[in-house]
Amino acid sequence: MLGGLSTDAFLRRHWQKRPLLVRQALPGFKGIATPAELAGLACTDGVNSRLVMERGGDYPWQARNGPFTAGDLRRLPLSHWTLLVTDIDRHLRAGADLVERFRFLPSWRVDDLMISYAVPGGSVGPHTDSYDVFLLQARGRRRWQINHRRYRDDDCIPGLDLRILAQFEPAEEWIVEPGDLLYLPPDMAHYGVALDECMTCSIGFRAPTQRELLTAWCDHAAGTLDPARRYADPDLRRQGNAGEIDGRARRRIRDLIRSVPRGDADIDDWFGRFITETGPWQPPPPPSRPMARARFLATFARTGHLYRDDRSRFAWIRRGAAATLYVDAAAYPLSRRATFAAPLLAGQREFSHAELAARLGNEEFVTLLLALRNRGHLSFRLRLCYR
Repeated sequence: MLGGLSTDAFLRRHWQKRPLLVRQALPGFKGIATPAELAGLACTDGVNSRLVMERGGDYPWQARNGPFTAGDLRRLPLSHWTLLVTDIDRHLRAGADLVERFRFLPSWRVDDLMISYAVPGGSVGPHTDSYDVFLLQARGRRRWQINHRRYRDDDCIPGLDLRILAQFEPAEEWIVEPGDLLYLPPDMAHYGVALDECMTCSIGFRAPTQRELLTAWCDHAAGTLDPARRYADPDLRRQGNAGEIDGRARRRIRDLIRSVPRGDADIDDWFGRFITETGPWQPPPPPSRPMARARFLATFARTGHLYRDDRSRFAWIRRGAAATLYVDAAAYPLSRRATFAAPLLAGQREFSHAELAARLGNEEFVTLLLALRNRGHLSFRLRLCYR
């Protein structure tokens, strides 16, 4: 995937520093969905899709959100539009398989896999993204241009549906074909135009802003507080000037603010939950009937495999000799005896009975597997397509 570069060399030379173009990173790659399959997803409720029309819409660079109808797509012009469908890795198993190839980076950083389909001239304009992205060509040819200049919000054309740069002078240019991979660090201005019928897979890596993190943390912290507790001053004393906020009042206010849990363990636990939230897509539904322990073990032995649902997010945090597993914003603390389960479950998508047989005598581990199965995060059946 990295054109002969080791992971260490890629991280040292390119990650969040400079772009990398790898010719034939995946030789013979033909994509993970046909144009018709992508169109079908774009017409499905619960799938996040968007149509960008540089020309032929009600106004230049019109962006419309799905779901669309087959008639919407049939009436499109022959050029200068792009269809984008996000969260493909949660809708198609092949999408999750593709994201798995990027396991040389932390999986909790993965945002989603998006696929764009463009007709000749199709583009979303010159723009910047605030995250790392790998652009894997799946069909046709696309011309990519980049610029190393730092842009600001006021460098964009006002009044458009999209954040398109008003002035973009390319510093480098490539034409990519199926199997070619382009990595771009955050805030790198780029402009991709389809030269013919074209499909591109975009694997984005999330990078929350400081404001986003602090806002989410404050919302979380506020939810942990006693709503009945308020400012109180039963020891109030008469003061010389009624308009003064005196030292005693300021100390009471500081004590209220500082009583919010804010230790390292508190922040770590909040972040584990925050980063594994499932987002706008639907989390996996729990099975209609929960399994009892004995039946779960018997079914696992009979079927031979457990599978992780690709709609769920898994991550874990080491806590000394113990650990906590986070799945879709829920925390599963593990004792020292079951710590092995956190990297195992967060690091794989398929588990064979033969692989886990020696661990099934661990009661805590079996309890965890059963809980995850009964909440829909694990199943005995491989789901090939969710929609």
